[in-house]
Order: sequence, then structure tokens, then C-alpha cells
Amino acid sequence: MLLATVQLIISGLTLVVFVDVILSFVLSPFHPVRRALDSVVEPMLAPIRRVLPPAGGLDFSPAVLMILIQIIGRLLVSLLGQLG
Repeated sequence: MLLATVQLIISGLTLVVFVDVILSFVLSPFHPVRRALDSVVEPMLAPIRRVLPPAGGLDFSPAVLMILIQIIGRLLVSLLGQLG
């Protein structure tokens, strides 16, 4: 049960980051949906952007964040699998 919940949270968080990236091309930054997603995603992106600033107008921080989320998720699933 806990394992499935962790996997669902990891998948949901990855999806939120992906949708935020896609909507950044389509919607105004002031759109309520964009603002809601940004309020969730931006606090996680800020530390990555300090280490990896945008290069040539491209921001790779969402891709790095999604990779980190997947790595942390796999570690958690592995640890939880060993515990029970």
C-alpha cells in the first residue's frame, strides 16, 4: 500500500513538471493554471537553476528535476521493498 502510494506520488510529480513545461509554451505566465502549477514546481526548480543556469535560452532544469524525481523514487521504492 505504501509502495503504491510512493509510486503514485512520484508519477504525479513528474507529470506536474511535464505539464508545466508544456503549458509554458502555450499559456501566459499570468494564467491561473500556470500560476498554480508554477507555485508547485518553481520551489523545486530554483535550486537546480542556481547550479545549472539556462544555456542559450534553453532551461534544462525541468529535465534535471524529472530525472532527480525518478532517481529518488526508485531509491524509495527499493528501500520500501526491502523493508516489507
